[in-house]
Amino acid sequence: MARVPYVQRDQMPPDKLGIYDRIASSRGSVQNVFAALLNSPDAAEAVTSVGEYLRYNSPLDPAIRETAVLATAREMGNRYEWAQHEPVAREAGVRDEVIEAIRSGKAPMGLPAKEGVFAQGARELTRDGALTEKTLAAIEHLLGTRQAVDFVVLVSYYGMVARIISTFQVDLDDWLDPETGF
Repeated sequence: MARVPYVQRDQMPPDKLGIYDRIASSRGSVQNVFAALLNSPDAAEAVTSVGEYLRYNSPLDPAIRETAVLATAREMGNRYEWAQHEPVAREAGVRDEVIEAIRSGKAPMGLPAKEGVFAQGARELTRDGALTEKTLAAIEHLLGTRQAVDFVVLVSYYGMVARIISTFQVDLDDWLDPETGF
């Protein structure tokens, strides 16, 4: 059970309804993590604006994005993010071998360098708070500076979201498979 209530639309202050509606519109619904964040509507607006950019407007290839999201979820031990993003990763074209390597904790071992570097980058950012020179150089070589910056922001964002989920003990949304995870 969550440590904060899940805010429903009819519980929003009238001047903040637009925030709820933007979240619902951009994501198709207001998932539990965002319903928890809506206890502070302005914080929810700021957080979801960054997430919306990363998920829908960043030039990062969706398979790279979702590889990094899954690796971040795995490193953070966050089943909610994993359950939300494993199906998205599959739709984005992330290979089963990559998903299983991340799930098992073996990634980047056994993965081609062009896939493994993104799992490695997420691991370094999550564990150490920074990329090594070698990993940053590899990511920047593959993506360019702009997308390397987006990659760092992406992993940092999902690390923040994982901490929000864990702190408030956000429940899996009803439509998520509770058996999905690692």
